[in-house]
Amino acid sequence: MAKILIAFIIIAGAALYLLTKGGSDVSISGEQHGVETHTPAAPAASAAPAQK
Repeated sequence: MAKILIAFIIIAGAALYLLTKGGSDVSISGEQHGVETHTPAAPAASAAPAQK
């Protein structure tokens, strides 16, 4: 049982290390719902002409 616990701690530590060193775009803080997480939508290239 102790070997399993030690192996889990080592693997969890390695995973945390890799996530923190992976770059600036990796987020381990969970799901976010703020406005700052969304990119603005691109404007429509051209609107369809109105039919008469």
